[in-house]
Amino acid sequence: MPKDSAIKSVLIIGSGPIIIGQACEFDYSGSQSARSLREEGIEVILINSNPATIMTDPAMADHVYLKPLTTKSIIEILKAHPNIDAVLPTMGGQTALNLCLEAEEKGIWNDFKVRLIGVDINAINVTEDRDQFKTLLSEIGIPYAPAKTANSFLKGKEIAQEFGFPLVIRPSFTLGGTGAAFVHRKEDFDELLTRGLEASPIHEVLIDKALLGWKEYELELLRDQNDNVVIICSIENMDPMGIHTGDSITVAPAMTLSDRTFQKMRDMAIHMMRSIGNFAGGCNVQFAVSPDEKEDIVAIEINPRVSRSSALASKATGYPIAKIATKLALGYTLDELQNQITKSTSALFEPTLDYVIVKIPRWNFDKFEGADRTLGLQMKSVGEVMGIGRSFQEALHKATQSLEIKRNGLGADGKGYKNYEQIIEKLTYASWDRVFVIYDAIQMGIPLSRIHEITKIDMWFLKQYEELYLLEKEISNYRIDTLPKELLLEAKQKGYGDRQIAHMLGCLESQVYRLREEMNVRRVYKLVDTCAAEFKAQTPYYYSTFEAAIETASGERYTANESVVTDRKKVVVLGSGPNRIGQGIEFDYSCVHGVLAAKECGYETIMINCNPETVSTDFDTADKLYFEPVFWEHIYDIIQHEKPDGVIVQLGGQTALKLAEKLNRYGIKIFGTSYDALDLAEDRGRFSGLLKELNIPYPKFGVAENADQALQLADELEFPLLVRPSYVLGGQGMKIVINKQELEEHVIEILKHIPNNKLLLDYYLDGAIEAEADAICDGENVYIIGIMEHIEPCGIHSGDSNATLPPFNLGEFVMQQIKDHTKNIALALQTVGLINIQFAIKDDIVYIIEANPRASRTVPFIAKAYGEPYVNYATKVMLGEKKVTDFNFNPKLQGFAIKQPVFSFNKFPNVNKALGPEMKSTGESILFIEDLKDDQFYDLYSRRKMYLSR
Repeated sequence: MPKDSAIKSVLIIGSGPIIIGQACEFDYSGSQSARSLREEGIEVILINSNPATIMTDPAMADHVYLKPLTTKSIIEILKAHPNIDAVLPTMGGQTALNLCLEAEEKGIWNDFKVRLIGVDINAINVTEDRDQFKTLLSEIGIPYAPAKTANSFLKGKEIAQEFGFPLVIRPSFTLGGTGAAFVHRKEDFDELLTRGLEASPIHEVLIDKALLGWKEYELELLRDQNDNVVIICSIENMDPMGIHTGDSITVAPAMTLSDRTFQKMRDMAIHMMRSIGNFAGGCNVQFAVSPDEKEDIVAIEINPRVSRSSALASKATGYPIAKIATKLALGYTLDELQNQITKSTSALFEPTLDYVIVKIPRWNFDKFEGADRTLGLQMKSVGEVMGIGRSFQEALHKATQSLEIKRNGLGADGKGYKNYEQIIEKLTYASWDRVFVIYDAIQMGIPLSRIHEITKIDMWFLKQYEELYLLEKEISNYRIDTLPKELLLEAKQKGYGDRQIAHMLGCLESQVYRLREEMNVRRVYKLVDTCAAEFKAQTPYYYSTFEAAIETASGERYTANESVVTDRKKVVVLGSGPNRIGQGIEFDYSCVHGVLAAKECGYETIMINCNPETVSTDFDTADKLYFEPVFWEHIYDIIQHEKPDGVIVQLGGQTALKLAEKLNRYGIKIFGTSYDALDLAEDRGRFSGLLKELNIPYPKFGVAENADQALQLADELEFPLLVRPSYVLGGQGMKIVINKQELEEHVIEILKHIPNNKLLLDYYLDGAIEAEADAICDGENVYIIGIMEHIEPCGIHSGDSNATLPPFNLGEFVMQQIKDHTKNIALALQTVGLINIQFAIKDDIVYIIEANPRASRTVPFIAKAYGEPYVNYATKVMLGEKKVTDFNFNPKLQGFAIKQPVFSFNKFPNVNKALGPEMKSTGESILFIEDLKDDQFYDLYSRRKMYLSR
């Protein structure tokens, strides 16, 4: 059946600011959905308050509303667009579903004659209301864990008495497991029950018997209006039940499931989807399976929307779930749609994988001092990485290399734990680094049976780990000049990095690389093709692996490389890796715009990134996508293969910038600002020397490399002092200290975590106003794209401050200094591309805090506020295609735009919420006000000092 021709205009509800539990995977889904609708000639109206994303880019929809996600905003939009026929709420996570329900209850959809597509109200209600869901499962004969609903403290106590411990408390209508908890002991129950009831918007919790040690699985489904259903992907959690899926290491396809049980699970999932409502779209179903030979299956939950796992499943299979789900919501059937990768098979064809995917979450516990670091039912990670390999071991290694936590992979880097008690503790209370600790435990000689007994992780996974360790042990018996080729190839096939092999052999990484070259052990690139190469794939989306050479009948030996190099001029754009505090989705926005701008300049664009949640890793954003770790060895091999004209490092945040030194050393061209200028800005000492030359004021400072030097400096400078390490992200390790004892403690603490770092000690300008400017420079001309004033005083990280565009109370004299300093610094650094400069203003003197010659966190915010494609312009300048003077800048903004940080403190109830120089926010929203009399501005201004701390 063709699409419903009555639908000509659709409202998409976004997911709002990035928070723990609802991140940029919904920006990815929303972006795909908007593109999918526009392909059909349908007008797209979009509401989302997040300025950092591609989804809210003017190019994505016909009308983008950067407004708060409230029913008041929905009514305003429906009045402004009486032609809206339908609303699609399944792309914006729990936030969009909850808003859709609220609008339904208030009769808004009915009043404006707007119909719901992609899901129906009954499906949302039945899946979100734990009691209704349980009743439904009972009616359709699907097993579930014994559970009862409580909407009062007293009722909760009665249920606990009936079931006994351990128990699970799950609040209704929440996201990312907010308020959910395991209760092992009676003493903890009262507090956790109260927290759960408070977390639920309807003050209701489901209390169920804990399925400790059971295995957890997810299936991603799509259904059309003819009731055709396809299972796109099976995902297995390596961690057993009890850890939120967003915090679990997950593997696709499922590894330890018998075919009989998988077929049974498929049937159950399809039955569940068909029972929750008559809608066409996407669905995510979660199951628990008993770890014995009976493999009993129990349903946990079903989400009638695209989920966090949908983004992962899309990238894992190359099957764009959100794009197809949108077409189904319009009335298309699966057999009418094309598989987007093969372009020859239908979308009704279920993907088959001839590779393995491993997802590992990325946590940021260091930002939440005193946070409980054990993992449980409440999600705590801020991002994730995905590794693709020919085996579980290779994919696992690639994922660990993608995390950017100063590890080279599993083991073989000298950074493992050696203390027996510590290892047992970390295995017992699932910690963020348990993926590494398992390896350490095997290395220490702890039997697999004991590790299994403690962690309940399936023996299959533990044996995979053991094989890796045994290989490391074997290689360690050799030297670089005696290592056989077979062992080197096996280590590479299992994902070990050159650095790790060098560690095993006691030699340099470069020696291992040379040995690989001599022995012809080289990476080959394979297509992600959705159907195990049974049909030809048309989309250039690659991962690397190592193959043993094949010998033909004529005696010729070769390895099959599916990545064909063209003779076009090429540019590599380095992505920003996993989302984390200090480097979020705003860099994905910059990378996507950089890719599109380079395409306009006639370049073949090559994207390297490992983040499954983002638009930059969509299979059709760049001309070629390498889904690989943003890790030197992988990048260098891709560059050797593709031989690009140059690399763009300015758009991928600190991750890409940190690789500039290596690129420079290996003689690879960096488009835009030179490595020397990037290093000059990063090295606090060198940069302050430049400011001195330019006669630009900066706070009194000194550079120290140890606690002694810091204490000597403190005698010359005055307290309070701001202590800052070099080359860090999101203000990591920055702190204001007020006496020598605090200074000594903090310097020792920093150097423990970041050895050999140069620390900058600044005299802290107490009570100063903070401002920042972003500019585009071509080496000769400078255009300031925006100057923002922070509402909070100097001392709170710029990412945690409310920033107003344009400034609201800086006089002409101060503004002129900001403009002059920005231009002088940009030119002195010979900037080609973007630059961000931060200022402190005291007694009408503008001091420089720091300069970042790259795309900054604020660039998407300024671009959205002024309605200008600044990253597009900056990329063309970096590539040398345009000068700043070639652009006709025409910023449009009535009143003020305010960038508002959003925090996820509710995930860490006992953490100090005070703000300081180290960034803690996970996302941001944008607020437009007409003038400074606005109540919201007044409220922000009156509270500006409330959370300031050291």
